[in-house]
This record gives sequence, structure tokens and C-alpha cells, in this order.
Amino acid sequence: MQDNNRQNRSSIGFIAGIIAAMVTTGTVATWWGIHNLTNSPNPVTPNPTESPVSQPSDTEQRGQVYWLNTTGDRLKLEESPLSLQKSLTDQEVLETAVKSLFSGPKNGENDTTIPPETKLLSLKLDKQGVHLNLSSEFTTGGGSASMMGRLAQLLYTATSLDPNAKVWLSIDGEPLELLGGEGLMIEQPMTRQWFDENFEL
Repeated sequence: MQDNNRQNRSSIGFIAGIIAAMVTTGTVATWWGIHNLTNSPNPVTPNPTESPVSQPSDTEQRGQVYWLNTTGDRLKLEESPLSLQKSLTDQEVLETAVKSLFSGPKNGENDTTIPPETKLLSLKLDKQGVHLNLSSEFTTGGGSASMMGRLAQLLYTATSLDPNAKVWLSIDGEPLELLGGEGLMIEQPMTRQWFDENFEL
């Protein structure tokens, strides 16, 4: 009878040991799982406060439009960069720049002396330089200061991709020789250096 009691106690002790081991193992496993989830460097669910990954932009700053600043005693050229699609060719960039110039400034800080009716009839970019053909409105209205201002705006905008580029200017298909009633002599091709040496804003 005493042996049976010992065997029962041994069996109960063995079973209790197994249960205790199972409970301990389960607790350890649970702790391990929770610890790994909370301390994982790459959590499964993203933090809602994190900013989304920025996508690459398909635009870039290329080319510039040149306006006139008339706040001082003298006219001064002010450049305004363009933000355009990367897929545009250099010729398309210059066409956009010249058309933006002819549409006028978007804020009150800058000015232009180019008549608003002026149209870009054609623009061709080749190894020689930039070939511009404008409507006759470009040559109308204003004195010598106005003519020099608009010529500078056009020349610098047309050479915004290459400051050393040469520019040929035609009006209604005819090469421009004199600009305005006072007759500013125009050299073909024009360059920034030529303008700076012959005119002063």
C-alpha cells in the first residue's frame, strides 16, 4: 500500500513537472515573440507618421526667361528659371522660353518692353546657333531704351542654354537690320558679347 502511494506521488510529481515545463516553455515562447515584434528593425506595419517615399520628379530647371527690372534708375535684366519636363529637347526648351517671354511676366516685380502682340513664328536650333523669326509687332512702339531692353530680353532668353550661342533674328522672314524708329543697328548673328559691347541698359 505504501509502495502504491509512492508510485502515485511519483506519477503526480512527474505530471506536474511536465505541466510546469509546458507553462514555462509557453511563457518563454510568448515573451520571445512579443520581444521580437516590438524590437524588430523592420516592423510589419509601417509607422503612420512616417512620410511617404518621394517619387523622382519628371521635371527639371532648364532655360531661363529674362525680364526687366525697372525699379532703379536703369533697366536691369532679371533671370527667371523655367521648370520643364526632362523629355523636352533643347529646341523645345528655347521655344517654351521665348513664348513665355512674349506672354509677359506673372508678377509685378518684373517688366518687359516687348509688345504683347509679338508672336514667335519659328525657332530653329542647329550647329550654327539659334534662328528666330518673329512677327512685325516686335519692332513697334517705344524709344531707344525700350528697343534695347526688348533686344536684350530676347537675346539673353534665346541663349539661356548656351550663353555663347549665336542668334539670327528675322522679322516676318526678313533678316532684321534696323530696330525701331531711331534705328538700332543689328548685327547678324547677335551674341551676348556683341550686345554688351554696343548697348547699355
